[in-house]
Amino acid sequence: MAYDTELAERVRDLMPAGATEMKMFGGLAFMVNGNMACAVGLDDLLVRTGKSAYEAAIAAGAEPTIMGARTMSGYVNVAADLVRGDALADWVGRGVTTAESLPPKPPK
Repeated sequence: MAYDTELAERVRDLMPAGATEMKMFGGLAFMVNGNMACAVGLDDLLVRTGKSAYEAAIAAGAEPTIMGARTMSGYVNVAADLVRGDALADWVGRGVTTAESLPPKPPK
C-alpha cells in the first residue's frame, strides 16, 4: 500500500479528536464517527464532499473521483499541488464536515 506519508501526517494533525485511520482505496483513509472523511493516496487526497457540496469542490479545482468505470458521486480527488500550505485544512474540513453530518457507524 503506497501513500504519501508526509501528507498523511499533515492530515492526521487536522483531524478531530476520536478520528480513526483505516487502509482502503489503496491509501490511508481517515474516519470520523465511522464515516470516511478523506483518504491520502500516492499523489492526491480523496475528499468526501457529499452530493450537495460536490459541484463547489469541482469549482474549487478538485477532479471527479473515478473508480473503475464509475464516477463516485459525492467524492472528489484533490491533486497534491492543491493541498500545499493552508489549503489542506480547507479540503480536510470539507471531508470532516460531511462525515460528521452522517449517522455514526458502530465500531467494528
